[in-house]
Amino acid sequence: MGDLVNLRQARKRREREREASAAAENRAVHGMTRAERQKAEREREKAARSLDSHKLDRSDDA
Repeated sequence: MGDLVNLRQARKRREREREASAAAENRAVHGMTRAERQKAEREREKAARSLDSHKLDRSDDA
């Protein structure tokens, strides 16, 4: 026969795991200091400017 499972404990364990994964996700998103967020934003902007400056202009005349 199978193992006995206390449904209340299983439900609570499942909830704790779900909350732990949500907490880890929030730490990743909100865990940066203001300086780190500003630095990341500057790096994104610089990468976008660099990419835009390297684009080739193509005319449809060719």
